Amino acid sequence: MILVGIEEADNQEDAEWLCKKIINLRVFDDENGVMNKSILDIDGNILVISQFTLHASYKKGNRPSYIHAAKPETAIPLYEYFCQILSEGLGKEIGTGKFGADMKVELLNNGPVTICMDSKNKE
Repeated sequence: MILVGIEEADNQEDAEWLCKKIINLRVFDDENGVMNKSILDIDGNILVISQFTLHASYKKGNRPSYIHAAKPETAIPLYEYFCQILSEGLGKEIGTGKFGADMKVELLNNGPVTICMDSKNKE
C-alpha cells in the first residue's frame, strides 16, 4: 500500500522519480530472509491511496494545517499521472482509492518496514 500526498510544488518529474524508486526498491525478503527483492521480483500488487494529510504542518498550535497540500486542480491530474506511470512500471493494473473520498482502508503491516519517501529529498 502506498499513501501518496501531493504538494503544490510537485510535478511529473517528481512522480516519475517516485515510481521508479518504488518499483525497484528492494524491501521484500529473498529465500534467505534478506530484504533483497523488489515488487517486480515478487510479482506483487500495489494499492495507491491519496492522502493529503501527509503534508500536515503541526509546528504552530495544536490544529494541523494543510497549507502545503496541493489543491484538487493540481493534485488530481498528478495523482492520476503517478498511478498511470506506476502501473506501466509494474506492468499491470494497480489498485487505487477514490481521490478525496472518506474511505475506510485496512492495512495489515507484515513486518517492520514502513518507508517515507520525499521527491524533494532525493539525496
